[in-house]
Amino acid sequence: MAQILLVLFYLLTPFVILHLCHKFPFVNKLGAVFIAYLVGLIVGNVGILPEWAAGIQDLLTTITIPLAIPLLLFSSNLKQWKSMAGKAIVSLVIGIVSVVLVIIAGYFIFRGKGMPDIWKVSGMLIGVYTGGTPNLASLKMMLNVDPDVYILTHTYDMIISTVFLAFLMTVGKRFFSLFLPAFNDETTTEVEYTNGSDPFWGIFKREIFYPLLKAYGLTILIFAIAGGLSMLVPKNSQVVVVILTITTLSIIASTFKKINTIEKTFESGMYLILIFSVVVASMADISRFAGLTPGLFGYITLAVFGSLFLQVILGKIFKVDTDTTIITSTALICSPPFVPVVAAAINNRKVILTGITIGIIGYAVGNYLGFVIAEILKTL
Repeated sequence: MAQILLVLFYLLTPFVILHLCHKFPFVNKLGAVFIAYLVGLIVGNVGILPEWAAGIQDLLTTITIPLAIPLLLFSSNLKQWKSMAGKAIVSLVIGIVSVVLVIIAGYFIFRGKGMPDIWKVSGMLIGVYTGGTPNLASLKMMLNVDPDVYILTHTYDMIISTVFLAFLMTVGKRFFSLFLPAFNDETTTEVEYTNGSDPFWGIFKREIFYPLLKAYGLTILIFAIAGGLSMLVPKNSQVVVVILTITTLSIIASTFKKINTIEKTFESGMYLILIFSVVVASMADISRFAGLTPGLFGYITLAVFGSLFLQVILGKIFKVDTDTTIITSTALICSPPFVPVVAAAINNRKVILTGITIGIIGYAVGNYLGFVIAEILKTL
């Protein structure tokens, strides 16, 4: 019974948040995504979650993202990606270069300050901040990282990344717009996708909900195909295969008019993203701060915010717009599942495909970059 109640809490909390956003303007200004993270952090750190909650959390994070991505991409436009490809590639290169340079600089800054084998930490940080958690886990095995160092690194990564996301979703766009050009697309419309306003309402009307059932069915089919293909590869590569397969099949499906024109697919996907936001935030354990050397905390903070700072400087030089810079940093620092979250917060769904594509490329190169640079730093 307790397990069912916890699942219902995670599934229904976004509904309550959207209702509050719709009813109270001051709540709406904060944004549903930010509130979802705040609720998750509170619930996860007040001591009310039982030990068995981890199993439910893992299950929900495993399910929600693969189901959300197709729904988010069914309404995407490939022509839009083609028109954005040039600056997206520039932004990707800038983002990866920024991450690598800052982490290498951090290695020399924090070397000898209470962290043995800091070169291994450097390799993991490059992997996770060009790819994601699968790269972090892979590099742990490749570099034979101590389990305690790995766990503490991952914990601080989650906490600092939450602060990073909160910054991007609240004041990031307004701040970076002071230095970077605006997103240049005449067809872009400023729509609040996660604030409880009109886009979410009317979803259960017969003329909208019945076509949506087809989209849901196709989403489950894509999920099943991706899951089946992932069984053919090593375990540490399965997440990459699943996301890559789902993204590819979803983009292909979006080229069919009968799928592309179904209403409320994006909003349905965003509801799943809100569930994911509550769950993943509740997994961050702030109490673990007490067990970690300040040097490691400082190194990870520098890696996240230092790379963002350098990316903005280079973006200014190469004239990369604000939205593309933000979504690129999100894809690299936080991985593709967070791209729709931030895209919704900055009111620009048109950068989702760019962000997910950049994130997938990051997954592909993260292990190589992390391992090679760690081995180079080891010899210095």
